[in-house]
Amino acid sequence: MTKIMDAISAGGSTVLKTKNNNAHLIAYAQAACDNKRLLELQERYRLQQLPQLTEEVWEQINGVICVSEYVFLQLLRHPKWIENLVHITPETMPSPSVADLLTSLDNPLEMDEKALMSRLRLVRQYCMVCLIFLDVRQAISLKKLTNYLTLLADACVNASILWIEHYYLNLYGRAMDAEGNELSLIVIGMGKLGGGELNLSSDIDLIFAFREHGDTQGGKKTLSNQEYFTKIGQKLIQHLDVVNADGFVFRVDMRLRPFGQSGALVLNLDSLENYYQDQGRDWERYAMIKARVMAGNPKDVKAFEALRKPFVFRKYLDFSAISALRDLKNMIEKEVQRKGIEHNIKLGEGGIREIEFIVQAIQILHGGRDTRLQTQSLYQVLPYLAEQGYLTQLQVDSLWNSYCLLRRVEHALQGVRDEQTQLLPTETDERELLAAMLGFDSWQSLDSLLWQQRKRVHAEFIELIEEDSASNDTLPNVDSWRVLFKKEISRESIEELTCEVNWKNSDTAIDSIQRFVSSRGVVFMQPIGQDRLANFFASFMLKLETENNPDLVSERVLVILEAILRRTSYLVLLCENPTAITHLIRLCRESAWFSESISTTPMLLDELLDANTLFSPPDKYSMEEELRQILLRLPEEDEEAKMDAMRRFKLSLTLRIAACDITDVLPLMKVSDHLTWLAEVLLEQVMLQAWHYLTQRHGYPTDEQNNPVFIPQLVIVGYGKSGGWELGYDSDLDLVFLHNANQTLSTDGERSVDNLTFYTRLGQRIIHLLNSFTASGRLYEVDMRLRPSGNSGLLVSSLTAFSDYQQKEAWVWEHQALTRARALAGHHDLVSTFDKVRAAVLSSHRDVKDLKAEVIKMREKMRAHLDSAKQGLEFDIKQGRGGIIDIEFMVQYLILAHAHAHPELLAYSDNIRQLEAAADVGVISPEHAERLAESYKLYRSCAHRLTLQKQGRVVPKEALLANQETVSCLWRHFVEKSVL
Repeated sequence: MTKIMDAISAGGSTVLKTKNNNAHLIAYAQAACDNKRLLELQERYRLQQLPQLTEEVWEQINGVICVSEYVFLQLLRHPKWIENLVHITPETMPSPSVADLLTSLDNPLEMDEKALMSRLRLVRQYCMVCLIFLDVRQAISLKKLTNYLTLLADACVNASILWIEHYYLNLYGRAMDAEGNELSLIVIGMGKLGGGELNLSSDIDLIFAFREHGDTQGGKKTLSNQEYFTKIGQKLIQHLDVVNADGFVFRVDMRLRPFGQSGALVLNLDSLENYYQDQGRDWERYAMIKARVMAGNPKDVKAFEALRKPFVFRKYLDFSAISALRDLKNMIEKEVQRKGIEHNIKLGEGGIREIEFIVQAIQILHGGRDTRLQTQSLYQVLPYLAEQGYLTQLQVDSLWNSYCLLRRVEHALQGVRDEQTQLLPTETDERELLAAMLGFDSWQSLDSLLWQQRKRVHAEFIELIEEDSASNDTLPNVDSWRVLFKKEISRESIEELTCEVNWKNSDTAIDSIQRFVSSRGVVFMQPIGQDRLANFFASFMLKLETENNPDLVSERVLVILEAILRRTSYLVLLCENPTAITHLIRLCRESAWFSESISTTPMLLDELLDANTLFSPPDKYSMEEELRQILLRLPEEDEEAKMDAMRRFKLSLTLRIAACDITDVLPLMKVSDHLTWLAEVLLEQVMLQAWHYLTQRHGYPTDEQNNPVFIPQLVIVGYGKSGGWELGYDSDLDLVFLHNANQTLSTDGERSVDNLTFYTRLGQRIIHLLNSFTASGRLYEVDMRLRPSGNSGLLVSSLTAFSDYQQKEAWVWEHQALTRARALAGHHDLVSTFDKVRAAVLSSHRDVKDLKAEVIKMREKMRAHLDSAKQGLEFDIKQGRGGIIDIEFMVQYLILAHAHAHPELLAYSDNIRQLEAAADVGVISPEHAERLAESYKLYRSCAHRLTLQKQGRVVPKEALLANQETVSCLWRHFVEKSVL
């Protein structure tokens, strides 16, 4: 495209190229105007001794100046521009660019401030004349026009900032971050500017920010970054907003910044994030949908998006936004009713704002889960709403047609005198002029179509977020609960409000509720918070009326309520979601672990709100992708943030798995599969983080050719429950670390260490990342005692040393443990090598008598020391006679005794499939294998349930008596007979 300054200064063409698609424009000019403007303009043009124009050209020019006083006045000042208008098209419009705006005949950036301000205004006026000329003649689309204006605003803002930084360079130097990189002012465009939809004569809404605190460097005087960027921001506003003889560039509105006009002009991004997370209001969240960094580097954009998107978009279906959107909608409706606003095509009924509200309401509600809704541009979002079924194609087409008409009317109104107005005219001649600008033969035609379109828009607007007929206000006793929270609380009132609940111990239950509603946290809540709490209690008590164990549920839910009193938006989420309270009641009834987890980490309520994700935990691949996306949003070197994010991820996924377990969506085996996948995904990520940490300090380990090895030569082996695909909710991880590096070589960094030391530190780092507590707890407790030589052995062994140890030194119980061992994380080549080592060890030929004696001896020893049940009264599911360990030891014996003849026994590391394989090859009868498998699955299911209720593994003796006797009988059979 042509450069702006070239277009302004160069001559154009006398050949008419621009199209006129407005058939009524010339006719209106001929009929309604007295040609005074045309004659005056022709005389000014002649005095400039410019090329002669044909009558056809003057006729086209006359059509535009007749309806636009602004274009007429600008052409009087700059008659040379007429030559350019003759051949202007959207394709030949000069491209806005920072470099072009700052180019001077002398030296770049050396123009003085007055010259800069004059140039910016000159460019703006020229572009406005061209755009109005094209718009009136209907020769440019709405998208191209608004996009061009947005690019112009971006160029002017960035050109001004660049000039100001140069202007202050000698005096203050440059603002720097902690790493010594230069910082620039971040300018965030809001509204139509942020969405790339800027209109003619529009204000621009801006927010100023910067990335890091610090001080300027390299100047005569040092300023804090805050002071420095405040000065730049003030100068920028002056350059754009001040009206002088050349007019203005853009009117600047800074009222959308935190705390409005009373807030600091510039904030650093941390302060901005804290404000939005702690004090951000509903309308600010709505406004932030269209926020866009228009001045800043890629780091600035990434940092701003990292704070914007979590504030605006929630990953669940965001019912908290419904209440806020209803309030905004009611505010809009009340404003529409103001006298005289019916003529406002932006704010009035069926106006531009209602269309924007419809689109942005859907973005707010669904944008967290559907990332394609997170764009700032209405142009991109609106068609997507039809593609994905948020609206019908008919609705989208209707809204788009109405939007285009209303925006064209808005441009026509503003193109007359370059005024920021959206009011339809009331005078007859002005109405006819507007109709002609838009290509209508009369005002009546335009007015009729406008009201037709506006009524359609308003109908869609009214239908959106309609109040549910069964809203909270219709809940029984909701007003009584509100009164209870706002006035003196009495026990009698609580008894009356809960009289329909079938309490098992009403005195205790009512005492608990009274303590809660009388607590300091509730008494000092804001009125809106108490209203939300009243709505929740009305819904909650209604559902408790049909609950079989209301005392237990109420006790556990009150604990959760105490944890979320300062986050009352969660109460809105629960009340607005018709099934959320039902899920909450059921999960609290079945699981003390669930209620404790929610009260400790209230953000887990997010998972409760969307049944689509709550009851469909992801597979391993989806887990990997979800975790990867979470960690990508965090700074590369912020290890603590990543540790905390992984812990929150684990809590979130574990809750979803538990919900599926409690509601029988997932069978036992699948529950353990998902918990095991989760551990594998986290282990892989922890290993990569530990690897990154150490390679940054010591460089990469090297191979025999002295080449760096960029992939960890480490495999993490899981034993016990993790190796056997049987992880529970509170399981620790029995791990062994094995490497395949040449121990005599070293890393290639400045702080080089030998490979053995490197991999030992890698193991230590992995344990640290897993074991360490953050605000969200710890990932897993790690037990390393199963490594070769136990606690006295090396933390990380080579695969060769591990193989030698297992073949020559390991005890029988260590081989038993190896039957339930499996690689959980590591390079596939090393995993394959470990599998071969495991198979070689387990398939060794053994004396079955000696083997059985060792297995029985170890089992009796364990039972004597670890069975925690009271003799004759209780049963320890794991260690008791006839329990889980008895089954596991019998299976382990079968594998060690027969794997040399039946390698099929080594295919799996979990008890159930090992039992199936043993039955298939005939080393155990199918009947006995089935009995053991069924008892084993029942025991594990009970253990899961006990964990969810925060209970131990000991149950009353009669609870599982039949299974206990079955397994005990088979154990005796195993001890006494040669075969099972």
